[in-house]
Amino acid sequence: MPDQLLYGIEAALNGLMAGVMYSLVALGFVLIFKASGIFNYAQGVMALFAALTLVGFLDGQVPFAHLINTVFGTDLHDFGWEMPAVLAILLAAAVMVVFAIIVERFVLKHLVNQEPIILFMATIGLAYFMEGFGDIMWGADIKQLDVGIPQGLNGTIDEVTYNSFGYGFFIDNLDIVATIIAAMLVISLTLFSQYTKYGRALRAVADDHQAALSVGISLRFIWVLVWSIAGIVALVAGIMWGSKSGVQFSLSLIALKALPVLMLGGFTSIPGAIIGGLIIGVGEKLFEFLIGPLIGGATENWFAYVLALVFLVFRPQGLFGERIIERV
Repeated sequence: MPDQLLYGIEAALNGLMAGVMYSLVALGFVLIFKASGIFNYAQGVMALFAALTLVGFLDGQVPFAHLINTVFGTDLHDFGWEMPAVLAILLAAAVMVVFAIIVERFVLKHLVNQEPIILFMATIGLAYFMEGFGDIMWGADIKQLDVGIPQGLNGTIDEVTYNSFGYGFFIDNLDIVATIIAAMLVISLTLFSQYTKYGRALRAVADDHQAALSVGISLRFIWVLVWSIAGIVALVAGIMWGSKSGVQFSLSLIALKALPVLMLGGFTSIPGAIIGGLIIGVGEKLFEFLIGPLIGGATENWFAYVLALVFLVFRPQGLFGERIIERV
C-alpha cells in the first residue's frame, strides 16, 4: 500500500478521535438549546470550571486559598490528602448539579418568556462570572489532571498496523477512551430523551413552553435537569481535554470548536452533534494533509468555519436539524 495512502488513513483516524472530543462539548450546547432555545455561551467555561473543581478535589486543594491567605495572613494551600478519582468525579458532578440549581433560581427564573437575545446575553455574563469565580476559587495556574485514563501510543494498534502494512499507526489511548465514553453518552441521552418520562417532558418544553406548563410540566424543574445534565457532560469534556492538554483557562475556548459542529449536525440533534464532530475532525485533518502543504499549512485553524459557512448557505438547519417553515 502506498505510503501517502497510509499517512492519509492515519490522519483520518486521528481526525475521528479529535472529532469525538469536539462532539463532547457540542453535546452540552444541544441539550440546553433543545430544552430552552438558549444558545449557552457558557458551555466551554462550564467544562473549564468542572475540570478545575475536579483537580481541586483530587489534590485536596483548599478552595479560595489565595483569597483567605491575603485577607487573614495565613499560609493555606491544601488539606494534606489526595482524594480517589472516582469520589472526586462524583463530587465534581454534584457541584455541577448545584450550579444548575443556582443558575435556574437566580438567572433563568427571572428571564422566562424573554427574547432569545436576552437569554444569550445572560449566558455571556454567566460565562465571565464563572471564569472569574473559578480563578478566585482554584487559582489561575496550569494544573495537571490525572484520573487514571491511559494516554500515549496504543501499542496494539501500532503493532497490528505495522505487521499488516509495514507502518504503525499512532493512535492515542486517551482518544480511544473518549470515543467509547462519547458513544455511551450519546446512546444514554438518546434513550433518556425518547423513552423516559422526563425525556418526553424535556421535548415538550422544547416544542412549546406555554403548552408544557398548561399540562403540568414544571419548566423550572426541566431547566434544572437539563442544565445538570449539560454540566455533567461538560465535566466529561473537561476531563478529556484537561487530561490531554492540562487544565488551563484557554480550555474554555474549546466552545469555539463546537460551533461548526453544531452548524453541521444541527442545534437540536444529539446524534447530529457526534456526526458533525466526526465530519469536522476528519475533514480538517485530511484537508491539512492533502491541501495544507500547497497553501502554507495551518488550515486546521479555519477549515471547520469555512465548512460550516457552506452548510449555512445550503442547509442552515444542519444535517439533522428540523427544517423551520414559517407561514406569512
